[in-house]
Amino acid sequence: MIVSISTTVVFAILSVVLIRGRRVSLPTALVLWLSGFTLASTGLADPVNTFLTTLTRIVSGH
Repeated sequence: MIVSISTTVVFAILSVVLIRGRRVSLPTALVLWLSGFTLASTGLADPVNTFLTTLTRIVSGH
């Protein structure tokens, strides 16, 4: 029996473990989590990319 787990789920679990172990801060974990959706190209990739693009434009003032 082959068990398949999405890489998004694996990285989400890894992020939770790192946060609970106080290895990374919450903002760092959020960035990792968002980049995971971007790299995995899941259904949430487009909204995450749009959010990141908008956030970048707001920060840069364009």
